[in-house]
Amino acid sequence: MQIDVGKVLDEGRWTGYQKLLVLITALAIILDGLDIQLLTHAVPAMMKEWSLPRSAFDGSLGIGGLGMLLGGLAWGWLSDRIGRRAALALSVFWFAVFTVAIAGAHDLNVLTILRFLSGLGLGGALPTSAALASEYVPLRRRALAVTCTIVCVPLGGMLAATIAKYLIPAFGWRALFLVGGIVPLVVGALILLVLPESPRFLARREKRRQELIALLRKLGHNVDANATFVDYAGEHTEKGRAAFLHLFTRAYIGDTFALFGSFFFGLLVNYIAFTKFVPSLTAIGFSQPAASNGLLWWNIGGVAGALTAGLFIQWVGSRITMLTLCLIAAAGSFVTAGMRLDPQNTFTFLTMCVIIGGTLNAVQTAMYALAAHVYPTAFRGTGIGTAVAVGRIGAILAPFTAEFAMKQAGISGFFSTFGIGMVLVFFMLSLVRRHIERAATNSGGGSR
Repeated sequence: MQIDVGKVLDEGRWTGYQKLLVLITALAIILDGLDIQLLTHAVPAMMKEWSLPRSAFDGSLGIGGLGMLLGGLAWGWLSDRIGRRAALALSVFWFAVFTVAIAGAHDLNVLTILRFLSGLGLGGALPTSAALASEYVPLRRRALAVTCTIVCVPLGGMLAATIAKYLIPAFGWRALFLVGGIVPLVVGALILLVLPESPRFLARREKRRQELIALLRKLGHNVDANATFVDYAGEHTEKGRAAFLHLFTRAYIGDTFALFGSFFFGLLVNYIAFTKFVPSLTAIGFSQPAASNGLLWWNIGGVAGALTAGLFIQWVGSRITMLTLCLIAAAGSFVTAGMRLDPQNTFTFLTMCVIIGGTLNAVQTAMYALAAHVYPTAFRGTGIGTAVAVGRIGAILAPFTAEFAMKQAGISGFFSTFGIGMVLVFFMLSLVRRHIERAATNSGGGSR
């Protein structure tokens, strides 16, 4: 008896066990979001301890983005060879070890090297988790599963801000990296002990047939012990150079470059917040706990905004939803740029943090779903991966852009970068032809 694993999974049930698997993969992304944002909270204390100016840390903040760019490419290649679960666990262990090592850094050069090395692991966790989560669940729940993993980045940011708010004043910045590294070590062990391998990966390895049979039975499928397995969708997926070249064919080149621009400017503005929010606020008189609290509310808005955007895309489609969010983000940023920020009276400022953080994160999260919709199955992974890689260049440039804006116009210039960036994102997204239609009229293009 021959079984098409892809078809069985796509048309199967959405069980409690599958939800547990998605939850565990999401834990890796929470920690990814946590470790990405640790350094921005620690910079003010590092500046004081090492007697360095804020701008001296731009290289350390930016090098993490380069590590994530290279790591995303490397772990994607590795996951196709050793398996999604093994690659995810290894990436978590990797960034955990080098995050702990940062706690022992005593100069800027060591910090920069360790930040680059930790970025290599951080860059692999998100795409590997998203791929693993999507390959556990039926087609009709795939978008939800992927969204639940990606939205965990701002959740991790919330956790980073909360820990930093209390841990740094009490125990110093080194304790922040110790906690941020030890917890992922525990989760990495949990991944190895509890998570099964992707069934679609197992289907292509005859030696692991019994492992696949046991997993499919856990997922609620009755599988004969003598069954053989295929994955027709996976086997027919184009790879490598051929898939990459499809992005630039006449049918897709316009959307490809529009997505490249969207990811570039989207990750640029998001990483300006991730890397420079806290040190920029402390430069104008905010305490480190107060600045970390602002980034906490920024991430709270991010979680709420991403989930809200997912609902609105179902109701009105991605074009109206994403373009509207871009305009709200830009307007909120320019309003904040014109405000007088008072460290003693922060209610209005925190409200604007929720609005800007919510809309920025909502647009960025929706970009992953949009890219998945634009490209067909045959080169969807390549399309998303390449767009994210281009976006990582924006992440690398983020701290330098923020520092330049601060030097030119102070905190007003800092918040203006979000507004300018989101206007550019609006323009790039408006050029995308294959936006997601509202659910009532969606013809299923996203599952091609």
